[in-house]
Formats: sequence, structure tokens, C-alpha cells
Amino acid sequence: MQIRPVGLLQAITEGDPVERSVASQVDELQAVAQQIRSAVETVIEGKPEAIELSLIALFASGHLLIEDVPGVGKTMLAKALARSISGTAQRIQFTPDLLPSDITGVSIFNSQSRTFEFKPGGVFANVVIGDEINRASPKTQSALLEAMEEHQVTVDGVTHPLPDPFMVVATQNPIEMEGTYPLPEAQRDRFMLRISMGYPVRASEVAMLDHHGAGDPLADLQPVTDVATVAGLAETVRTIFVHGAIKDYLVAVLEATRHSPDVRLGASPRAGLQLLRAARTRAVLRGRHYVIPDDIEALAGPALAHRILLSPAAQLARRDADEVVESAVRSVPIPDRD
Repeated sequence: MQIRPVGLLQAITEGDPVERSVASQVDELQAVAQQIRSAVETVIEGKPEAIELSLIALFASGHLLIEDVPGVGKTMLAKALARSISGTAQRIQFTPDLLPSDITGVSIFNSQSRTFEFKPGGVFANVVIGDEINRASPKTQSALLEAMEEHQVTVDGVTHPLPDPFMVVATQNPIEMEGTYPLPEAQRDRFMLRISMGYPVRASEVAMLDHHGAGDPLADLQPVTDVATVAGLAETVRTIFVHGAIKDYLVAVLEATRHSPDVRLGASPRAGLQLLRAARTRAVLRGRHYVIPDDIEALAGPALAHRILLSPAAQLARRDADEVVESAVRSVPIPDRD
């Protein structure tokens, strides 16, 4: 952990024109997030970091990619998050025979009215659970691109808006697993954060045997908020103050990934925009109405590692993308007031 210059925090707080209404909204978002966290924790044992990153993606209006081996609770986390906000949820099982029209929808000719009627696909929901997304072909995966970026789909030249809020929670197995396709770079860039569940610690796994063995905690999970509240609080996140020095620091981190000798393709400008939104949300979840360097540093790995392409030399050396991003962050000095 790098040492923080004392003058920076003072400059941020002095330059933050926080209003009383914004402060109350920060408190409300923090309280609602805690309720969702508590609800999800009744289903997912011992994964506080994964749950927090899920909440950050939700309130930052981003999409979440959950990557890990089968059986560690990827789909369960996505379902618990969807159920806790009382929104519509659709689960799309990505298989090799899945068609793009299964995701976006299709126009069907009505013989009685002699017109084409649009039948929505699985993407029309507040939370779309893409189960094992990398088992479908790249063509089918690409059907999500417009939906994830613009919150709309275009079928036969007609644009159809998606519900608000709209979030894709996709799970995928490691690409070394049999029957998987690597996600296209353009689609990976649409995911705000990528997380890995990992195996639970022994105490959490024992507790899971007790809770899940006696029943289904997901069936007992009750909504703790609604989609209108989530959408309103997501707008609050956009008002969180970001000092100019923090923006310069964020861009310097992006540039460090682009100039790293271990990287063939660095983080995109879209990555910077989404990292900033995620950092604003993290600040709110910690009760702050301003962003500090710690927010950027903590989220750089989950927000950037899945977007970069390692160089052939780094791949031969078995370098990890998270390790490369961490090294890039360490190479950037913490901003000072001057």
C-alpha cells in the first residue's frame, strides 16, 4: 500500500461542494446496499468481497462477469442479487445451439392482423443472468453488445428500449474448461467488473452444509428494495465529487496498462469511464461523498484485468492479468495537491 499525501484529502474535502440533499442520498444508498448485502449473505456464505463488488456494479449501472470453476456459487449469487431487488429476472442458458434471436427477440408475422409483432427475448429484464456465457458461439455472445452498451436492442430496424435498471450478470467457466469459447474483446469491455468466487473457507463451507442441506435459502430470500429505488440511487452515484487530481491519477493508471511491456492491448477509454463510476459507488458504500485514490486502487484489478490482452512474452512467462494490472498501479505515483 502506497503512502497517501496528507494534502490530497484536504484538497478533496475542501473542493467538494456537497449539499445536504446529496449527503442524505448517500446515507440512503448506503442503508439500501447494506440491506441487499445482508439478504444476499443469507444465500452466499463467506464471500463479502464478491458481494460488495456485485453491489458496486448494481448501483454503478454496470454489468458483472463472474468467472470461476463450476459449483462455487456463481449462478446462486446472480439469482440472490436479482431476487433481493424485486425486479424482473431472466435466465439465459448459454449453449452452443443458442441463437442471437433467443437473446434479443424476433419479429413474428401475425396472420390475423397481417403485421409483424415483436416477441421480446431473454434480455428484456432488470437483471439478466447469463449462465455459462462462454459456452455459446461468439456470434451469439455478440448479440449482447448493443444491449449492454446502449440499454436497447434493434430488431428488423426497430429499436426497443430495455427496462431500467438493466444489468447483465454473466457467469463463465475458465477458458481451459472443455466446451468453452473465449469472449470477444468487445464484449469483455462491456463488463464493468470481473470477479472470481473461489472456494469458501472451511467454516463457511460447514455453515453452507447446514443451511443448504436443510432447505433452499434462495427460496426464502425476500426482496428488500425495488427497482425504482435502485434506479434512483444509481443517479445519485453520478453526483459524487471527483477531484481533478483523482481523474489525472485514473488516466495515468490506464496509460500504465497501455505502456506496460507485458500488455499487447491496454485498458480502453470506456474502461476509465466505468472505473470512475465504480469508484464513485465504492465511495458511497463507505459513507463518503467524494472519491479518494484508494477507490481507484482497490477497483483497478476487477475493472481492468479482464479487458487487457497480455503480450506473447507475458503469456509464455505465465503472467497473470491481475498481477500485471497491480504492477501498473504500483508504478503510478499517488497524486498530491501540487
